[in-house]
Amino acid sequence: MTETGPGLGEFDFAGDDHVVPFQVEGLDVRGRAVQLGPMLDAILERHNYPLPVARLVAETVVLTVLLGTSLKFEGKLIVQTQGDGPVDLVVADFSTPDRVRAYARYDEEALAAAEKGGRTQPHELLGNGVLAFTIDQGAHTQRYQGIVALDGATLEEIAGVYFRQSEQIPTKVRLAVAELLDRDEDGKPRHRWRAGGMVAQFLPDAPHRMRQPDLPGGDGDEGDSEGLFEEDDLWAEAKVMVETIDTDELTDPMVGTERLLYRLFHERGVRVYQPQAVYDRCSCSREKIRKVLEGLSDEDVEGSIEDGLIKVTCEFCSTTYRFEASEVRSQ
Repeated sequence: MTETGPGLGEFDFAGDDHVVPFQVEGLDVRGRAVQLGPMLDAILERHNYPLPVARLVAETVVLTVLLGTSLKFEGKLIVQTQGDGPVDLVVADFSTPDRVRAYARYDEEALAAAEKGGRTQPHELLGNGVLAFTIDQGAHTQRYQGIVALDGATLEEIAGVYFRQSEQIPTKVRLAVAELLDRDEDGKPRHRWRAGGMVAQFLPDAPHRMRQPDLPGGDGDEGDSEGLFEEDDLWAEAKVMVETIDTDELTDPMVGTERLLYRLFHERGVRVYQPQAVYDRCSCSREKIRKVLEGLSDEDVEGSIEDGLIKVTCEFCSTTYRFEASEVRSQ
């Protein structure tokens, strides 16, 4: 960072659907924060998910854009949960520099039973399984994937465990989702969604200061159960500050990302950087779908024909593509 970088208030506030990078020099902390509005609304509205599913998708989108906008190369970040709960799959991906998409898969009967029984917390909906982070830099490169068990009450907690295990960087994650209810032009009730989040990481010049307490190793090992580990004072202070954030502050448009950062860190010298916009944009296309269909056998092609056409609907954006059998049948 240079001393000529813009400070808080030296450019327009980011507003919704913009990720704001920040640095707190006095705490050796760097991070990103975001508030999502219209972009998230567009993703959720087209799928009309039940409310508990919509919340899970919203949190996953926030986490994905916070991490995806940190990529320094052309590629894609995929964040995905897979479990044995009523919501067995939630996936969001970020394609550089700014495209986001997401969807979820769920069992309607199992979800209805869970809602009736009041079992709608994230760990109850996801069940046992994994949270996977996949980085794809495109053709001729090997994918990198980090996986952590769905071992936590919230996606926020699970993501924190991932950073502990995989990144070895002291990291604090905050995620929040707010459901709004207003009326459309015809006076009918409609849902609107907002979400917000923050990722703060401790990055001191001296690597040894980043040391964290040992995690349990299994077979009765409880890690640093005797409390012998002493956490760096600055990181301890930063964590406490981030933990004081109320979930309403993360989603309230009257607070705003820059104002929230100022509330938290102004005594320690917070600096914000140019915000990065994110958009609801799917990467599907007719050409991509056609190439997939061309890989099918003639038998599979024939079995896919309905009313004289092959119809394929993108799970992410719900766009339906229609093909004549002759377009994809092998010659």
